[in-house]
Amino acid sequence: MSRPTRWRQLVQVSLLQITWWATTTAAATPPDPALLAAIHSPTRDTKFVARDSARHPSEELTFFGLKADMTVVELWPGGGYWTEILGPYLKPHGHYYIALPPSVPADEQAISDRWKQRVQEHPERFGALELTQLGQNQYAIAPAGSADLVLTFRNIHNWMGAHEAEAVLQAAFTALKPGGILGVEGHRGRTDQPQDPAAENGYVRQDYMIALARKAGFEFVASSEILANPRDTKDWVDGVWTLPPTLSKGDVDRARYVAVGEADNFVLKFKKPQASRKQPITK
Repeated sequence: MSRPTRWRQLVQVSLLQITWWATTTAAATPPDPALLAAIHSPTRDTKFVARDSARHPSEELTFFGLKADMTVVELWPGGGYWTEILGPYLKPHGHYYIALPPSVPADEQAISDRWKQRVQEHPERFGALELTQLGQNQYAIAPAGSADLVLTFRNIHNWMGAHEAEAVLQAAFTALKPGGILGVEGHRGRTDQPQDPAAENGYVRQDYMIALARKAGFEFVASSEILANPRDTKDWVDGVWTLPPTLSKGDVDRARYVAVGEADNFVLKFKKPQASRKQPITK
């Protein structure tokens, strides 16, 4: 073997090792016992608990670097899967903002109402959550430069469909402290097809998401494959909603879709630079 060929192989191996470290080191950090206690709390909704095996909450939140004394912003909590974990965990020492959509579709209103009722009826569990709004020209999700961590789970396709993805990411950038982290979970699109800018099937290419975040001023830190699902072929008749938990086709081919499981999802970690030349867009 010639010396140049051997050198190229060594470089390739080193690059692979660096990539492995970036995608696994943070996820391998032992979870905070207090976080595990929040996840295993008997007060959590049993429907949410049933999804833990698909959503891996301790691994994902640990990958994002969540700490109990952080100021955290969650964007669009939906039914409250993550709120039931983050609220009790942050209550003793942290600060928790929740950015709600200004309005929700009629078929989701009951879910939103149940979430609000649950957190309002149990302040001893969730603490004093600070509610803000995100969308329709309302982007003050937290005081500028106040947040350690901004989190969003499976929402990016909604903002793309509403042509608000760039504004939402800019709002996250503005809310974060220098060095603060943006954690994004999303339905991962196919790389052999161009990205639909409106993400009508619910899927977003991982490289597209990274480009959106970089455009907003973020640095890409790492990715995790904890929510990867190779069974998801991403060509379903109703898009991602064909799969659990939505199961849009009802009983039609239900066993097939249940066997596939929840969608293939990316988990991406970004950082607001310590010193940024980018001037956030004010709304």
